[in-house]
Amino acid sequence: MTGTIINAITVAIGSALGMLVGGRLPERIQQSVTTGLGLVTLGLGVQNFFKTGNPIIPLLSICTGVIIGEALDIDGALKRFGGWLQKRFGGGADASGDARARFINGFVTASLIFCVGPLTVLGSIQDGMTGDYELLAIKSVLDGFAALALASAMGLGVAFSIVTVLVIQGGLALVGMLGGSFMSDPMVAEMTATGGLLLTGLTLVLLDLKQPRVANFLPALVIAPLVVAVGVAIGGETLIYPL
Repeated sequence: MTGTIINAITVAIGSALGMLVGGRLPERIQQSVTTGLGLVTLGLGVQNFFKTGNPIIPLLSICTGVIIGEALDIDGALKRFGGWLQKRFGGGADASGDARARFINGFVTASLIFCVGPLTVLGSIQDGMTGDYELLAIKSVLDGFAALALASAMGLGVAFSIVTVLVIQGGLALVGMLGGSFMSDPMVAEMTATGGLLLTGLTLVLLDLKQPRVANFLPALVIAPLVVAVGVAIGGETLIYPL
């Protein structure tokens, strides 16, 4: 859990600095910062997607995963949790509708950005398996700067994404501790590519182009390595990578 705790601390520091700076910035600059984050997120998403060896695997993972996510309404649950946090810590029921929406949007967006990606999964599992938190230390630095930029534009909700970081990364570290090394290189590659598509979906939110329920696609990150494992078990790597 050492890496996860470090990550939570850097997000807290970045969020605090972002809120301190953001309150002094004109709204147009805050909007431009959010747009810049969207462009960077788009680049990361595209870069990650091209790590796939077979685009059909992310396609199957996304389509299957979102059906599961919609049935479970993960996005709604995350937003309800964000709403509860806002009532408890972010101004309560007296806050304006815009303030509540800003808090929830900041919480959900930051939670997804910090918890979707190969460093989250691999770093947490590695931390749990061996105690080596080098990958999470790298992620922590990146997340600290991202938290600063996000919080300057989206406010207090970003800081509460610490809860999501602790739960998700802590859970993955526990999986690593109990399950050992079970992710092959192809499984990691396809999970990374699928995560790239989710990051691209977040880009639409950050650029204010569309409001997809990105959290409902999260099961795809589990489906992708499972598709690879099943394919290899049935017909070997030539079944999933025929060319």
